[in-house]
Amino acid sequence: MVKIEFFQSDNKLIGFEASGHSMSAPHGEDLICAFVSSACLMAANTVTEILKLSAKAEAKDGWLLLKINENPVSAQDILQGLRLHLSELQKDYPENINVIISEV
Repeated sequence: MVKIEFFQSDNKLIGFEASGHSMSAPHGEDLICAFVSSACLMAANTVTEILKLSAKAEAKDGWLLLKINENPVSAQDILQGLRLHLSELQKDYPENINVIISEV
């Protein structure tokens, strides 16, 4: 299962961690993993490369982390959009995707 945990502080999203594999198809052919990975990478790249926010951003096979260090207000639309997108995917693939929000 792919787990996406969004981090929230003072009612603002400050980042997310995506981990795991959906196991819906063989590695390299798993469209659900590709959906999630692509959306998460686009959000992380937009925050760090387009908005130029200071953030911890790391990625490995099956794992991606983004934690904004400064002014998360300017990234709210991106992070809220990602949360909505992944929550909608979770409705279609409840056995494969789990979206949660944690207060930090």
